[in-house]
Amino acid sequence: MPERATGTRFKAVILHDAEDVVHSAELRIFDRLVERFDMVQLPVLPLADPQSRWIGGHYLDEFAESHGKDLVVREALGASVPSAGVGCAINRNMMDRIIAMNGGRPFDEASITEDYELGLKIGALGGRGIIVRLSAGTGSVVATREHFPATLDAAVRQKARWLTGIALHGWDRMGWRGGVAERWMRLRDRKSIIAAIATLLAYAGAIGFGLVSLSGYAWPWINTPVIVTPGGWLAYLLVFNLGMLCWRLAMRCAFTAAAYGVREGLRAVPRAFLANLIAILACFRALGRIVATLGKPAQQPVWDKTAHRFPSVLPGE
Repeated sequence: MPERATGTRFKAVILHDAEDVVHSAELRIFDRLVERFDMVQLPVLPLADPQSRWIGGHYLDEFAESHGKDLVVREALGASVPSAGVGCAINRNMMDRIIAMNGGRPFDEASITEDYELGLKIGALGGRGIIVRLSAGTGSVVATREHFPATLDAAVRQKARWLTGIALHGWDRMGWRGGVAERWMRLRDRKSIIAAIATLLAYAGAIGFGLVSLSGYAWPWINTPVIVTPGGWLAYLLVFNLGMLCWRLAMRCAFTAAAYGVREGLRAVPRAFLANLIAILACFRALGRIVATLGKPAQQPVWDKTAHRFPSVLPGE
């Protein structure tokens, strides 16, 4: 251990992946803030991949919105801030408490989303985690950048691991501790499975509605049922839902544009539907993994590791 070799106790433990592009201001930010807070998380901004504008590109949209809005609101409400596993510094004293909680180990080998759980553990111990968004002076923020999966299969496998660890295992492992804000945020984290199934049913319903409507025009002699009555409650509900959908897409477009420019912001709208498809496929993969373990002795979870790649061109080059 470096601490034992040097006889120096460090301020913090910093988490990164080998393929991360680390901002030059990161250490200075951690040095200034890690004594005041138990966890300091910098935003993660995926690198744009010209060869995967759609599958790889949907990560741009999700992280721009999550680390630009969701985590900021989460912190403001007083709920625990999950660690992203990269671009994160954990106060050394807090790490000692986590080690004691885990029986002498800093990370729980039984968890497949330990980075996410670290933030919740810090909150459960009374610590405070923050998301730090500081200007980099170039229209962007100080952030960690890396490539994310660029193929459908790799994206589905990664999202399935996240869903399994956060939405399914997290329910049993982390429970429902904390106040109203904390419980509400945990509910938002764990609703992904239900949201994916609801989205699939919604797409099926929309396609069915379209086919029924078209059949009335193509074969007018067929007595097609009236599904939506103008002026009825269902019509108003559909208009309200359409308005909320437009609002959600506008938010995603705005945050992506702020982080990556107007072109990527506009791409975020059609990419939202691709992101839903990936979420649906990941949902069924995650459920399949859980069902396959039912009735079997408990065993160490299988790490469905996603292969990342090193960037060939750094941001700004």
